[in-house]
Amino acid sequence: MAIKREGRLCSFCGTSGGPGTDVDLVGGLGAQICTSCIDEFHAIVHDEERTSSVRRTMPWDRMSTTELVATLPQILASAEQNVAFAQEWVDMLRERNISWAEIGRVLGVSRQAAWERFAKKSGDKSATA
Repeated sequence: MAIKREGRLCSFCGTSGGPGTDVDLVGGLGAQICTSCIDEFHAIVHDEERTSSVRRTMPWDRMSTTELVATLPQILASAEQNVAFAQEWVDMLRERNISWAEIGRVLGVSRQAAWERFAKKSGDKSATA
């Protein structure tokens, strides 16, 4: 199973990107970042005044209530993207014959708990493998 970038969004600005769009995304472990955000963060990191300003307050401290409310759907979309990525990762592990016991062990849960969380969505009904 190949994990694809199609339909992903930038975990920082919420812009949809990936193949078939004009927005390049890079990243891993579920988080994706577009090249525009990389450029913006690079500019901040290499400008002492901007870096100092960013360190003084968190982004949400500078946002209006309207901006905070408008950002909530982006936060949830990013979280859902990460949950979907975890599902894809488990599917890939199962395709490589990694047992539910091993998946549960690394997640700190029982084999059954791992299976209940992930198998029903992937169609893998093998509770004992």
